[in-house]
Amino acid sequence: MLRAVIIDDIENIRKKNSALIKATCPTVSIIGEADAVESGVKLIKQLSPDLVFLDVEMPDGTGFDLLQKLKPINFKVIFITGYEDFAVKAFRFSAIDYLLKPLDPDDLAEAVKKAESSLNKEVFEMKLSNLFANLERPKNLQNLILKTADRIYSVNIQDIVNCESDKNYTTFHFINAPKLVVSTNLKEYENLLTPHNFFRTHQSHLINMAYFDHFIKTEGGNTIVMKNKTTVPLSVRKKEEFLVLLENLQV
Repeated sequence: MLRAVIIDDIENIRKKNSALIKATCPTVSIIGEADAVESGVKLIKQLSPDLVFLDVEMPDGTGFDLLQKLKPINFKVIFITGYEDFAVKAFRFSAIDYLLKPLDPDDLAEAVKKAESSLNKEVFEMKLSNLFANLERPKNLQNLILKTADRIYSVNIQDIVNCESDKNYTTFHFINAPKLVVSTNLKEYENLLTPHNFFRTHQSHLINMAYFDHFIKTEGGNTIVMKNKTTVPLSVRKKEEFLVLLENLQV
């Protein structure tokens, strides 16, 4: 059993979430509740839970403030937020689980399942450090957590030149570092990186426009050349959108 606490400033939400957790997650036992950062810190120190369901926004601070007061973190965390905001994007870049209010039973069960089988404490602390750093950095300097077969990396998105898909795997190419292969499909990274000046040129390719060098029109197809001399194909259906993007870059 995972001994868990719920920290949320709204009593009605705590009661609803507690009932849903009990109904959906038989391996979780709710052992306490708190309504703010300070009371949450006291509760965690008193009960030493295995898992904390942590609200992001509270009257006396944020869930991030609470964690900063409890370092090192000796428990697992599932963040709960009512907003699709910058913090949510930081969660995704840092590969940390979060749930949106109101809680969806399937999403809740999946998050708890991940918590039960999650990686060791050192890895979680690395992800949290990445999260805290991303919350403080400008959006164009975000770090992205990448997990290969045997290691976990934190990379700056502006060091990524392009990403290449091979079915359910994605290869990341960097300006001054060896490539990394992760077992996540390209679509997920397209959603994360497109707001940061990345463009999907082809079904299998995503490029960082900061490293675009030139475009070659040929009879056999269209090719993009990056500043590190990497060549990337441009699909016919993406050509018009890409050319419009280039025109806007010139303004």
